Amino acid sequence: MSTGEGALLAGRGLVLAHHDRTVVHGVSLELRQGTVTALVGPNGSGKSTVLRSLARLHKPKGGDVHLGDRQVWHGSALSGKEFARNVTLLTQQRPTPSGVSVRDVVAYGRYPYRSGWRGADVDGAAAIDRAMALTGVGAMAERGVDELSGGELQRVWLASCLAQQTSVLLLDEPTNHLDLRYQVEILDVVRDLADDHQVAVGVVLHDLDHAAIIADRVALLSEGRVVASGAVGDVLTTGHLTQAYGITVHVANDPVTGAIHCRPLGRHTPRPV
Repeated sequence: MSTGEGALLAGRGLVLAHHDRTVVHGVSLELRQGTVTALVGPNGSGKSTVLRSLARLHKPKGGDVHLGDRQVWHGSALSGKEFARNVTLLTQQRPTPSGVSVRDVVAYGRYPYRSGWRGADVDGAAAIDRAMALTGVGAMAERGVDELSGGELQRVWLASCLAQQTSVLLLDEPTNHLDLRYQVEILDVVRDLADDHQVAVGVVLHDLDHAAIIADRVALLSEGRVVASGAVGDVLTTGHLTQAYGITVHVANDPVTGAIHCRPLGRHTPRPV
């Protein structure tokens, strides 16, 4: 079995569990070249678990992940380094190394290309410089990462992923805990990677408006199942979101940007006229 036409990485019928409890039930998802696919849904819906399985960090009970025509979990001799040359993941929790420069942290992303920890990497310096330029951290290259703000550190870890030069980029809530400026900058970088560099991006987002702004396709999950999947306007609807979140979510077009705007309606929220 191979991925669909244009898909670089795909999960097929994924059944995923934590210990003996199944948390994802038969989820299928494709990540396509030059396309941003957002995974959205309430807490505990299985978004991050699906992403970790796509990244070869959570073995499925059923189904499989396909990198091109190759099965990742079953019947494949795909090495860790070979997989890492194609797929990278920016997780929610990253450490803050002490006494390490920004450039050194970005260089961590080059490990799949080295024969050893200190092995030769002919293209490494150029890849590191490019990754720092894309994320706007070049000016702080020699600073210690333990001196950085949370938003700056997030961009450094993103640069480390970009230095890996993969065709697939997986991001788990990359805007979490960032202020407005850094949220916008991270989202802009993600969109640029798809548009200008044809990277296939899979990103878990809590903010539905962020998904509406940067995604080409959306998968809406609830209780470990896909409620709806497809184009942004087909998935982010009042009916689908109200079903998934268990609260009325009003969907309309933003008068400034024209993008879809999602507003949950609580008991004290003024209703639309």
